[in-house]
Formats: sequence, structure tokens, C-alpha cells
Amino acid sequence: MELYKRIIEIVDAILINCLIPIILTLILVQLVFKNRFETKKVLNLIRWTIISYTIITWTFYMIGMTMTDNPDEYAFLNRATGPYAWAYWIMFLSALILPLTLFHKKLASKFWYVLLVVFVMKSGMYFERFIIIVASFHKDYLPRNGNAELIDLFAFGIVMAFLQGLIITILTLGIFELIKRIKTVNN
Repeated sequence: MELYKRIIEIVDAILINCLIPIILTLILVQLVFKNRFETKKVLNLIRWTIISYTIITWTFYMIGMTMTDNPDEYAFLNRATGPYAWAYWIMFLSALILPLTLFHKKLASKFWYVLLVVFVMKSGMYFERFIIIVASFHKDYLPRNGNAELIDLFAFGIVMAFLQGLIITILTLGIFELIKRIKTVNN
């Protein structure tokens, strides 16, 4: 279970956190270069990445809910029925239900809809942090000491996510362009 959790965290850090810059770069490439690059295929790849990630994380949490021995590690019931249940259900719906709407092909082929889904997914992650922090204060847990460099780390994280998203988008578009050229040479 710990390895499964680490794999989800790695995929989350490497790919899911940069989905907004990736989609924004795809929109920019589509607007500037029109049909020069295979942006729809890359968008389809992103769509299936989001769906796969959603299903994998959902199974992780379902397994965690049913098979854990440590009740503090997975406090689903307390969060879903406690005083901050509204935030928990917003988090749950935005992280699970909305990404599954990408199974609908007409919606998933629109850049703006996929961007909306990613924004809502990210807001669900922030609702998760909100629930953890507020529930900790509510139950009188002691918070960690504040870090004066937190704002600098936050700004650095945003810049790195956008840079990482830009690089992933350019590499993916380049790979699809190479595949397209190889197919035309072979035909």
C-alpha cells in the first residue's frame, strides 16, 4: 500500500500538478499554429491520463478505507460526516466525479472543458488541504511551526510547475510531430 501511495505521489508531482500549464500551452499552440501540430491527439492523451489517474487514486482510497488498520491514516468517515463535510464533499466530487465526465468525447475534445476539469481538480486538492488544516485546528492539534520562506517556496513551485508543463507539452507535441513525419515518409 505504501508503494502504491508513493507512485501516486510521484505521478501527481510530475504530471498532474503541471496539467494547467500543459493545457494552456496546447491552447496557445492551437491558436498560433492552427493545424500544424497534433494538439487534439495530445489533448486526448491528457484526457486519458486524467481518467486513469482518477480511477487509480479512487481505487487507492477505496482499498485504504476497507483494509486499513490505522484509523487515523484514513479518516474518511469523520471527514465526510463532520463539521466540515461540505468541504469534503466538494473535494470528493471535484476530484472524482468531474474528471470522469471526460469519458464523454464531445466534452473531452474541447480544450476549455479539459482546462475547467483540471482547474476544478486542483481546487479539490486545495479543499483537501483546507479540510486537513481546519480539522486539525478544530480538534486542537498543534500546528507545525510556520516557515518564513513559505511564500518564496510557493512562488518557486508555481514557476517550476509552469516550466515543467511547458517542457512536457513541447516534448509531447514534438513526439507526435515525429510520428506524423515518419508515417508520411513510410507511405
